[in-house]
Amino acid sequence: MPQGVPLTVPDDGLTTKQRRNRPLVMVHTGAGKGKSTAAFGMAMRAWNQGWDIGVFQFVKSAKWRIGEQTVLERLAELHDTTGVGGPVEWHKMGSGWSWSRKEGSDDDHAADAAEGWAEVKRRIAEERHDLYVLDEFTYPMKWGWVDVDDVVETLSNRPGRQYVVITGRHADPKLVEIADLVTEMQHVKHPFDNGQKGQRGIEW
Repeated sequence: MPQGVPLTVPDDGLTTKQRRNRPLVMVHTGAGKGKSTAAFGMAMRAWNQGWDIGVFQFVKSAKWRIGEQTVLERLAELHDTTGVGGPVEWHKMGSGWSWSRKEGSDDDHAADAAEGWAEVKRRIAEERHDLYVLDEFTYPMKWGWVDVDDVVETLSNRPGRQYVVITGRHADPKLVEIADLVTEMQHVKHPFDNGQKGQRGIEW
């Protein structure tokens, strides 16, 4: 797609403008770094366009505050005080769940994830946001905490002009099939491979 020009133009009866404004389901998956980072970068671009943004983190610990959260919350404050950009909501759907699994049982985490997805479904039905960032949402689907078929049906039949980006490894094939844009981040090399921990400003 050189210079943003599509290789083919579908015979769908839509104008270029109509086609450019069709809402998308986007998936960032794969083993490489950058899935969430790319989604949050998209959220910042959407904020600049005045879009209403809802971020829903499904896996990261409720006690862990990542840098993008601070940035987007400050952008939300800027919107509230000046009207610049768009509104932003940030929700952590788990109850302190982290990779160490030190807090809560699997049943607790499954219930939290199901409740989180139910809230996202309610918001989609009422067309609450323009862009939904469902961060690390592939994992609750993989673990059976959220029904994949329900997600696929909800996203495929969502009303209005709502964009959804989902991040996480091991995206379900059914989700990949209905998505409009799928990017797989490949792991080639990372300092983690040599035992180096995450760096301030790079990982958080």
